[in-house]
Amino acid sequence: MFGSFVGAFRPTLTALGGHTWRIPWRLSKTRKANVRKRLREVDNVISTLIESGVECKQLELVKVMPKEHEMVPRDKYTTFSRKAAKHRKAVHKVPHFTKRPIPRTTPTGF
Repeated sequence: MFGSFVGAFRPTLTALGGHTWRIPWRLSKTRKANVRKRLREVDNVISTLIESGVECKQLELVKVMPKEHEMVPRDKYTTFSRKAAKHRKAVHKVPHFTKRPIPRTTPTGF
């Protein structure tokens, strides 16, 4: 199968595996700051909605969630994962983590 590849088109491990995504082992200071900033921005939107007098079921559920300054670092920078060791996964390893909401609570017992 790979014998027909010659010259510049010879397969390499990177070529066989597709594009190599370089996900750093740990979150940098900048990425951590950006995570905290996004959490604070969400807190500001929620407080603005509460002050404006809007009432809905989802807003009632969000009111009981901890704010950014009340969260433990473990909950800010990791998420629950059934498949990961110790059931925690670094938030930057979650696809599109900047676009998806970071869960502020974890299941009971984890």
